[in-house]
Amino acid sequence: MSDGRPVGGQLKKFVFRGKSASNGDTRGEYLEIVIPELLSAGYSFYTWPSAPLLAWYLWTQRRHLRGLRVLELGCGTGLPGILAAKCGAHVTLTDSVALPRSLLHLSDCCEANGLVPGRDVHLLGLAWGLFLAEVHTLRPVDLLLASDCFYEPSQFEEVLSTVAYLLDGTDGRFLCAYQERSADWSIEALLKKWGLKGSLLDLDSLSESSGVDYRALIGDRSLHLLEIISV
Repeated sequence: MSDGRPVGGQLKKFVFRGKSASNGDTRGEYLEIVIPELLSAGYSFYTWPSAPLLAWYLWTQRRHLRGLRVLELGCGTGLPGILAAKCGAHVTLTDSVALPRSLLHLSDCCEANGLVPGRDVHLLGLAWGLFLAEVHTLRPVDLLLASDCFYEPSQFEEVLSTVAYLLDGTDGRFLCAYQERSADWSIEALLKKWGLKGSLLDLDSLSESSGVDYRALIGDRSLHLLEIISV
């Protein structure tokens, strides 16, 4: 994965709407997140298709986010984590420690949404599968997030070993939105190896209850939302 050299950019806007929980309030709820994206050779300078799906799910659960300790892995532009922070969660955003330019861009994404790194949200460089001192400080975590972290098969075990460590001995859960790229790729054996259990969330039911058609978010892509817990 290359950190890349930015050669141009755009500002992408994501709008989330919903009914207010207040009695008699018909104005509804509204949240707008803007992400500065860069046309670059690096993966982490633009928002991957799975991220809006995960962010949409978090928006449907926004009333349960306040006060939660949330950690996003491999967050790139950080859309889901930024949304969680705007909804009152205590959020740490992480990406590869080997990509310092990506972490700087992540800081820009936070600031574009009124979040001050170090005050409103925390940023950290991580190496999946390496349990260095900074990893220990991240526990306990209520909710782990990731979008398209199952992209390189050679990294699947690194991702899941990190998840297993962070969830071990807790009631926390890992929510991962991912795009199905090959029917031959599977994490079932790795889940069992690391004492984890996964299940797909029913997007149709979520779409019906929220009044938002998730298919409008994903188009013709084969996207899924996976929940993983420690067993």
